[in-house]
Amino acid sequence: MKGIGVSEGIAIGQVFLLEEAEFNINRTYNNNIKNEVKRFENAIGEASKQIKELQMKTLYEIGEKEADIFLAHDLILKDPDFFTLVKNKIENEQVNAEAAIKDAMDFFISKFDKMENEQLKLRVIDLKDIKNRLLSILMNPKGKGSFEVHENSILVTKDLTPSETVMMNTEKIVGLITELGGKTSHTSIISKTLGIPAVVGVNEILRKVSKGDTLIINGTNGEIIINPSESELEYNRRLIDQIKRNKQMMNNLKIEKAITKDGFTVNVSGNIASPKEIDKLLESNGDGVGLFRTEFLFMDRDSLPSEEEQFLIYKDAAIKLKDKPLIIRTLDAGGDKEIPFFNIEKDENPAIGYRGIRISIDKTDIFKTQLRAILRASIFGNVKIMFPMISNLNELRRCKEVVSHVKNELKNKNIDFCNDIEIGIMVEVPSVAINSRSFAKEVDFFSIGTNDLIQFTLGVDRCNQRLAHLYSQYDPAVLKLIKMTIDNGHSEGIPVNMCGELAGDKKLIPVLLGMGLDKFSVNPSNIVETKYVISKLSKQEIAIKTEELLELASSDEVENYIDSHFKNNLI
Repeated sequence: MKGIGVSEGIAIGQVFLLEEAEFNINRTYNNNIKNEVKRFENAIGEASKQIKELQMKTLYEIGEKEADIFLAHDLILKDPDFFTLVKNKIENEQVNAEAAIKDAMDFFISKFDKMENEQLKLRVIDLKDIKNRLLSILMNPKGKGSFEVHENSILVTKDLTPSETVMMNTEKIVGLITELGGKTSHTSIISKTLGIPAVVGVNEILRKVSKGDTLIINGTNGEIIINPSESELEYNRRLIDQIKRNKQMMNNLKIEKAITKDGFTVNVSGNIASPKEIDKLLESNGDGVGLFRTEFLFMDRDSLPSEEEQFLIYKDAAIKLKDKPLIIRTLDAGGDKEIPFFNIEKDENPAIGYRGIRISIDKTDIFKTQLRAILRASIFGNVKIMFPMISNLNELRRCKEVVSHVKNELKNKNIDFCNDIEIGIMVEVPSVAINSRSFAKEVDFFSIGTNDLIQFTLGVDRCNQRLAHLYSQYDPAVLKLIKMTIDNGHSEGIPVNMCGELAGDKKLIPVLLGMGLDKFSVNPSNIVETKYVISKLSKQEIAIKTEELLELASSDEVENYIDSHFKNNLI
């Protein structure tokens, strides 16, 4: 059998069939409308809480791109059209909350399922995930809520929701097959990051396998062998051993720097949200922390973290890293990162609204508290400050004024700090990339945040699933802004880092290296692989190809060029 290989690798295991969740809804009619509306509202609140927890878990353990899946779920959950439809059904049809949710979700699922655009059809699984979550909260479901698997299982199911994919026991599940899904489905994205071989879009797989059957699946070419012969088993065991040896070879790079074939040393750092992640970073011989996301110190709590609490966290991180850089991004709240006790009024367009440095400049007391904590911790290591969501020079200059003011406060109190601490900015707004020459004169380093840079450049909300096909890291406009930022930074003698998802994109690493990027800051789990790819490249040779690539007109042309010219440099 054959499907679509979406997560590289080979797995041999026994079939574990996973049936879709069953909800036996008892449709009732009553006059207690207020109670049913309240039950629905409570379910929305609880579901939102669960989704936020999954988002945090995914961010810590997998990555930001994967965590954004659950951000999109929260937005769907709070969609006014959905809320109004359920509420109207409860009020007008006098049905219970469970029935109203099912009817409303089934309406939207049917609507998306009939669309010709494959990207939009893939959103059906997100709607099913949210539907199941709400019904699970209100009921006691049977089926795929939680499931126990045996060692060496290959999970076979019709489709898998993002929640179920993230919660899989990866110690026991060695492979994944779904009857539905495509290359861009969330299951594909998450399974690839988790390193589980996966094949999707396998027609009638559920009819052709039984519990306990032995399978060989190839997540690279999509091939599946049911109850293979001994010779087929032996051949694929050898291939698995070879893959393990290749991984071990990459692990050996932990004791080496990322040095290109022509002798250039490249810094590969990690993105973290707490000091506990530093251990994993150091195990992979990461060259420091390129992004400490401090907003997670403010989330999932009822009050602000104190100066002392923040100081101890930053100090702990600096000491663990010793002389390796620790770039601390100041609070990046707002937009998709809600801080409940801030009581920030919802913007119509949160992505370009009251968020990031705009909140810090407005809430100066909170900003100063964080800066004092960072400055006090700066004497314990190689600490740097980075400001998020800068969009113009006035904002940057205002931030630097606040830093100077806090420094003077500490001096007056005879509190030690590093007076010449480096200050940098996130380049994630096109206005900053275009004007990067001027910004480079006023900061010590740049760090390109590609998630926002892509959505702002292309005018595509990265969390809007209907527009996912328009959001492309290979778009020439995005790549040209990155190249412009790197060139302008270098012209003023400052290094340029990248801490967005692109930095860990295996296919784009050669392009970024050819552009002259100084530092790649990636998820700690991707450090070894990133170093491995860099070590196989000649920076000077790649630079010539990159110049050719930047002349291309479309994202498809760019991706095809990478596939044909850099294929031998990829794992």
